[in-house]
Amino acid sequence: MQKVILVGKPNVGKSSLFNRLAKERIAITSDIAGTTRDTNKAVIDIDGKECVLVDSGGLDDSSELFRNVKIKTLNEAKNSDIIIYMVDGKLMPDDEDKALFYEILKLKKPTALVINKVDSKKDEQRAWEFINFGANFVFEISVSHATGIDELNQWIFKNLKSPLIKADESDDFDDFLDEFNDEGEIDPENFDEKNIKVGIIGRVNVGKSSLLNALVKDARAVVSDIAGTTIDPVNEIYEHEGRIYEFVDTAGIRKRGKIDGIEKYALNRTEKILEQADIALLVLDSSEPLSELDERIAGLATKFELGVIIVLNKWDKSQIEFDELCKELRDRFKFLAYAPIISVSALGGKRIHKLYGLINDVYKNYTQKLQTSKLNDVIEDATRTHPIPRDKGKSVKIYYAVQFGYAPPKIALIMNKPKCLHFSYKRYLTNKLRENFELNGTPIVLIPKKRGAVQDEEQ
Repeated sequence: MQKVILVGKPNVGKSSLFNRLAKERIAITSDIAGTTRDTNKAVIDIDGKECVLVDSGGLDDSSELFRNVKIKTLNEAKNSDIIIYMVDGKLMPDDEDKALFYEILKLKKPTALVINKVDSKKDEQRAWEFINFGANFVFEISVSHATGIDELNQWIFKNLKSPLIKADESDDFDDFLDEFNDEGEIDPENFDEKNIKVGIIGRVNVGKSSLLNALVKDARAVVSDIAGTTIDPVNEIYEHEGRIYEFVDTAGIRKRGKIDGIEKYALNRTEKILEQADIALLVLDSSEPLSELDERIAGLATKFELGVIIVLNKWDKSQIEFDELCKELRDRFKFLAYAPIISVSALGGKRIHKLYGLINDVYKNYTQKLQTSKLNDVIEDATRTHPIPRDKGKSVKIYYAVQFGYAPPKIALIMNKPKCLHFSYKRYLTNKLRENFELNGTPIVLIPKKRGAVQDEEQ
């Protein structure tokens, strides 16, 4: 079990914080410096994770007794996993405190500087003086008034390894995972062995069939200038450089008012195919202006949570600069901001070879397993930089994030108030994930989930 140790000079409030975190009066507290001379330990629960909390003796060289206490405390810190260095917010920082803090930092453990006794605006102003310690994590608290403790608890939680949900608290999340497993999702390590399923979508006569023929180097699909030539989906399995691809040229989609009879059936078939696909090649005719129908078709890719590549076909006929068209696409297709854009000429075969590399890259991102520790570091940094807005005066917390699905990456945000996470904040978190992981071409699914109802008193 991991250890969290409270260290600092005498009389800064370590034992009081120890009792507060343990939710029990275990350590003796008094105003007499040096009251704690040995270490107190207690197993505590922080939002569903257990750890050993250690209350240490004060770091003091004023006598031989206290020097021995200091040596014991530093040895205990070396054997701990997380260190909380406490200072007295009623006093100005001194060189001795700074030197002790730097000595603790040399242990290279997750370390927070906790300024206790911050009870007033004047104390808050004084607390700013501790900024010259250069600490990465600083918390202003008042143990006596129980302020700032929640934020400190959350930091400790994030630094405890292997987030686990207690059996008696996990019913809703276990059910959630059971539902996911029942869907028959593929285990991530098997994705390299699977065929990549690619749906080619777009409105009528944008060159989807020509693109398929160019990709498989064969006149597999019938090509003509007559809109709506392709009614049944055209499937082609093709091997390229040792990888198997399943391409499906779907029927071109018209405006809703022009869809009738057999073409309506073809649209339904197209949606069925996209349900099974991994990646959508959204084909646009770059020789014509973008239309509202292009946007609606693009929405199918997001509806089925597919990896997406935007293919600007007929580039040899285009009268617009590439950067200019990309800007217009980004403005109109904001929901596909993550999709890479490539210009090609399917009939002429130009740049078709580059599509395979792009498909492989998007598929890798689409099926990847995100590193759990980095995932939680990104979420923690994001919430520290821009805290989640409070709900009716109460804090909204993300305890940790866990990836529970792939194709695309599906991430559960384990929270105390999942219904209070606004869509705009989810978008902010999504952007932060994209900044820190290679997720080009793939959507990200964020699902706020309640950690458990049993001990969540704030709900």
